[in-house]
Amino acid sequence: QVQLVESGGGLVQAGGCLRLSCTASGSIFSINDMGWYRQAPGKQRELVASITSGHNTNYADPVKGRFAISRDNAKNTVYLQMNSLKPEDTAVYYCYAFLRVTGLQLSESRYWGQGTQVTVSS
Repeated sequence: QVQLVESGGGLVQAGGCLRLSCTASGSIFSINDMGWYRQAPGKQRELVASITSGHNTNYADPVKGRFAISRDNAKNTVYLQMNSLKPEDTAVYYCYAFLRVTGLQLSESRYWGQGTQVTVSS
């Protein structure tokens, strides 16, 4: 079994910062891309940022210049540093990882975390 566990969400004032973490654990053979989505109330889930195993990154336009994604491959962990937060960043943030499970190395699947709430007050 594989689990992705997130931490670091919370309530912050506009202009503040938060750092999200997400660690994958279980019978993991390898991890490819990792990243973060978010979903605000009444809106569709949207990609925030992604990072390859080689540390190439991609950001959604609304967060460019404010958020930074990174990962520690040795710890199977992805981070999202969020600076200059705005009320419109309020959402549940979900991490994901494309990975191969030990014993099923030919099949790559995306796994999700349970989500962590980020609330930015004005």
